[in-house]
Amino acid sequence: MSQSIDNSPTAVLYRFYEAERRYMEAGGKAGGASFDQFAETMHSGVVLHQTPDLPWGGEYIGVDRYADWAAQMSDCFEMVDVKNPEFIEIGERVVVVCTLSTKARKTGETFEHPMVQVITVKEGKITDFRPFYWHVPDYVAAQKGLKTSQALG
Repeated sequence: MSQSIDNSPTAVLYRFYEAERRYMEAGGKAGGASFDQFAETMHSGVVLHQTPDLPWGGEYIGVDRYADWAAQMSDCFEMVDVKNPEFIEIGERVVVVCTLSTKARKTGETFEHPMVQVITVKEGKITDFRPFYWHVPDYVAAQKGLKTSQALG
């Protein structure tokens, strides 16, 4: 008897967050980490919308472009972890209220900020991803190798 995979939006997002955490810990693209687990959670035409206020801002359309974004994030952060996610499912759309914990590669600083994400999951795959960051200047500083305003250590 085969075991079925839970493709509910919440289950897909838990798999996505775990893949993201592992990818970052493994050093991302520069460290030779595989993007495969990430990609398994996404539709081939996934769209990631990043605020233009970030160094990696813009729209990333398709899994390959999402991988490009992930490579930029892993160059900046050695750890990215979504903590205490609360999921509000509205059909195929999920609003995630969470804390984003990051550790900057250049400074070694860890900081945590509230975050909201609006994600669409259709047929067990992420099709649209819109993160809303708290205190964008800290992410910009981390990318530049500068101290942030909210460092934990």
